[in-house]
Amino acid sequence: MKRAGSIRLAGLIFTALILNACNQSQAISNLKVPAVSPAPPVAVNDTIRFLENRIKSDPEDFIAYNKLASEYLNRMRETGDVTYLDLASRAAHASLEILPAEKNKGGLVLLAQVEYSSHNFAAARDHAQKLIELDPNKGYTYQTLADALLELGQYDEAAAAFREMEKFGGIQTLTQVAIEQRLARLAFLHGKTDDATRHYSTALKLTLKMVEPPRETVAMCHWHLGETAFAVGDYKAAEQSFRDALKVYPDYFRALASLGRVRAARGDLQGAVELYEKVVRILPDPTFAAALGDLYKLSAREQDAATQYALVEKIATLSAAGGTLYNRQLALFDADHDLKPEEAYANAAKEYETRRDIYGADAVAWTALKAGKLVEAQAAIKEALKLGTRDARLFYHAGMIENALGNKQTAKQFLEKAVRTNPAFDLLQAEKIETTLKEIN
Repeated sequence: MKRAGSIRLAGLIFTALILNACNQSQAISNLKVPAVSPAPPVAVNDTIRFLENRIKSDPEDFIAYNKLASEYLNRMRETGDVTYLDLASRAAHASLEILPAEKNKGGLVLLAQVEYSSHNFAAARDHAQKLIELDPNKGYTYQTLADALLELGQYDEAAAAFREMEKFGGIQTLTQVAIEQRLARLAFLHGKTDDATRHYSTALKLTLKMVEPPRETVAMCHWHLGETAFAVGDYKAAEQSFRDALKVYPDYFRALASLGRVRAARGDLQGAVELYEKVVRILPDPTFAAALGDLYKLSAREQDAATQYALVEKIATLSAAGGTLYNRQLALFDADHDLKPEEAYANAAKEYETRRDIYGADAVAWTALKAGKLVEAQAAIKEALKLGTRDARLFYHAGMIENALGNKQTAKQFLEKAVRTNPAFDLLQAEKIETTLKEIN
């Protein structure tokens, strides 16, 4: 069958990608081997190959398609490589073509997860709502719904979905971990960073009590703790958490990048550059490429910076036909570097039409400022700040907008608040805070 053939071809591409990643990966030499054992890559390959063979022998095996989609999603979460996202989408759709959602809830769950990971949050929400209609007595359906609602900026509805999720007794440990992680995120968004830290710590403890703690989940918990600490300027605690994540998962790209950001904040530009160079080799994500470019610029390596900035633009071109996965990142990159202001604003505003979270409002505000749309910028930054989130970048954007409006005292208050919260949240942008405060004073 044509469908089975396309999945088989995708599997071959996937295998090649894994072998390439294995050749490139190497552990950080000064970190010890953790108690949580990483799964050998060959085990993942064997699983993929087994499922491919099942589909080859039985192209109507929707269960094999579901398991294959799940494997692809796991690889995408571990590596950040969106190639696996496309493969997961193909597998999930193939499963639902064989057996519709009414009799194949597993296929619909995976499709919802694919849409969520692709940043098609409205579609993920709609799939989750259908899942609840089909299976109202399962907590996992509310988790899928709540995740999508969070990204859409429907915070009260997301909290209500989490409460529904908690009502189901006998939930698995990983589900409990998921609840704690999401309660942590809600707490952080509402400016309750201590509560966020407590929830993430609980999630970590629950994970470590498992017979075989999943290394990606353990690393993610450590990473979340580090991100929460970094957000409030506690660089020492943040660095320790990122190192703990890397002990479990030596090439965990999120922790590597975040450790690089801490090194930069603590004045070690060369150490930061080395870590970001490694991250970009693992995953050429536009956010990482832009950060490395900024570090090169701060290190007076102008040509290297230009190369990384060009990579960001190349990714933008390649992803233009692929939906909204990088849309917000690219709009903010353009605004941060004073590039294509009208286009950046249009992209941010278009996304905000459907994804109305506070960081979407912030993207609209920042790009509107760079496009000279001060009224729109002021209205959007008010939305971005409405939850009381403790984020230096939000305060910085608010201060620069108020300064452009001529409200010098308000601008000063916001900019000083950004410095108090996290003085080195972004070294390139932090320089602009210092310059602006000098002008105001």
